[in-house]
Amino acid sequence: MIHVCSLARLHNTVSETGARHVVTLMKDISQVKRPPSVMEANHLLLDMDDITMSIDGYVHPNADHVEKLITFVTGWDRSAPLVVHCFAGISRSTAGAFITACALNPKRDEQSLAKMIRASSPTAQPNSLLISLADDMLGRNGRMVAAIDQIGSATPATEGTPFRIDLE
Repeated sequence: MIHVCSLARLHNTVSETGARHVVTLMKDISQVKRPPSVMEANHLLLDMDDITMSIDGYVHPNADHVEKLITFVTGWDRSAPLVVHCFAGISRSTAGAFITACALNPKRDEQSLAKMIRASSPTAQPNSLLISLADDMLGRNGRMVAAIDQIGSATPATEGTPFRIDLE
């Protein structure tokens, strides 16, 4: 099971779910204090801004970030939940969770997964650059991008509604 939340909810989400693996997708990863129940080797830190194109002075999501994410999650033993978070729990984390679910279940229908995310969190707005990069890497032939496009825009928020994705 994958749980998605904001930085502010990270420790409570890990505690409440019993998660032993965490993925952080945000700028200034030095702000993140790893929950004590998560071993350092089980915490992936991906330092990036929440942007969808290259902008001077910012770190845009790139293929290296997505490759590290896919490698990390495919090594996750799934004996306990995984928490994916970003600063607000709206864009990078929801993209990371969507990518994780697609990487771990290559036959999973992208549209039904995207619709489930929207139904679970009206504030979810997966980062389109992360999705596009993963779509290419996972050989999804544009289906991930199309699925996210079809769920439309999120309800504006400063912090996302936490949600979970079941792997099957």
